[in-house]
Amino acid sequence: MSATGAESVKTLDFEQGSVADQEYVKALEIGRPPNIAKLFPNSKALIVSGKVIDRAMSAKGHAISIAANARNHFVIRGVLQAAQRANSAVIIEIAKSEGGQKAYCPVNYWNIARQVDAVANELGITIPIAIHADHYGIKGKGDIDAAKVEIPSMFDAGITSIAIDASHLPDDQNLAANLELNTYIPAWAGLETEVGEIKGKEGLSTVEEAVFLIKGLNAHDIFPDWIALNNGTTHGIEASDAGIQVDLTAQIHEALKPFGINGAQHGTSGNSYDRLRDIAKRTRTTKANVATALQFVSWGVEVNDYGNAKLDAEGKFVKVPGEGMTEELWAEMVAYAESKGWKKGDFKNLNLPFENKLLAQPKEVRERMVKRVENFTYKLLTEVFNAQDTAPLAIKAILQANSCQLPPKAKRIEDPAQWTAEKFTERAKGLHKEKGPQGNFDD
Repeated sequence: MSATGAESVKTLDFEQGSVADQEYVKALEIGRPPNIAKLFPNSKALIVSGKVIDRAMSAKGHAISIAANARNHFVIRGVLQAAQRANSAVIIEIAKSEGGQKAYCPVNYWNIARQVDAVANELGITIPIAIHADHYGIKGKGDIDAAKVEIPSMFDAGITSIAIDASHLPDDQNLAANLELNTYIPAWAGLETEVGEIKGKEGLSTVEEAVFLIKGLNAHDIFPDWIALNNGTTHGIEASDAGIQVDLTAQIHEALKPFGINGAQHGTSGNSYDRLRDIAKRTRTTKANVATALQFVSWGVEVNDYGNAKLDAEGKFVKVPGEGMTEELWAEMVAYAESKGWKKGDFKNLNLPFENKLLAQPKEVRERMVKRVENFTYKLLTEVFNAQDTAPLAIKAILQANSCQLPPKAKRIEDPAQWTAEKFTERAKGLHKEKGPQGNFDD
């Protein structure tokens, strides 16, 4: 047994020679993108483009892959074990704020693929996995110039999917940034775009903004796999009754249907399971980001069914005795946060300074941290997101394409002559939009 309780997962026995085994071996041969094949030439981990995961969820219908923000190593292990149990294709991701050059997490854009590949081979994980660079934020020309150098470095390190998030900018500049950076993204890679910053009930995305962005990209032969919206949710633990606005999401997705794009749901932690099931049933969502909940679950903080951390009478997090990290290390982390004057939302910054101390705990403690993540994720995949048994569908998509590069889901239907920079800048002036409050809404 591995150091993380891998007895609960199912693995393929390549000696059996079954049809499923043969398909997996073939998918390994043709389905891994060139950067992955170069980095891990002897690997048996099926790391694929984000497009593969999206197509698998669409093939099943009303299914959503968890996109797990791997803020620590325990999240990677637990999510992969859960996906293996559920026979689900999966996305492991890290956002720019979490794992970029100013990271607050030990897992980053440049080591996440190496960790995922190592863990998948160690545990015998045989479900398709995409490595996603989430929320690659663009807030101005300086970010665009830096991205032209940084994005290729991320793909060199094993990223297989990326979200270009220029939603902080006016609509015409958002479109322009997506157009300018697209040449730095491999054609085989999964692609997410975004309209409307994630600000909760403020600055909600509109149909007009979303259609503007996707039409402009379509005119230039760019066909994103996902679009993320501000549809009423927030990053971090949702403290109120507010959350995802399913009707708004469905309305925008319906307007975008001719362009073959699906939805990426951000800020999932804290939303009720009923609301998340509704998103799966009533919208074209195939990717749902989960970050804060997995962090707290791995630590042993008490959470409710939705991933909301519970608080005691003094408004402090409740550590479950005998679960997650040791009580002694938790006390040290809390003291450290208090010495910094951090509020509850700042506890995410503990990931980087304490990762090595977490990894240095006894084996049984590390195992229970992973197991807690596994159980939480397995419930999401099987009881909420309807993602179970999508792994074979992902492999089928690779075999049908006979390549790591899946064809786009749409064709160009917009006239490029109507979407020159001059024309789309003028067109953007007439959009109805409400950007909401100013501030830094990264996560």
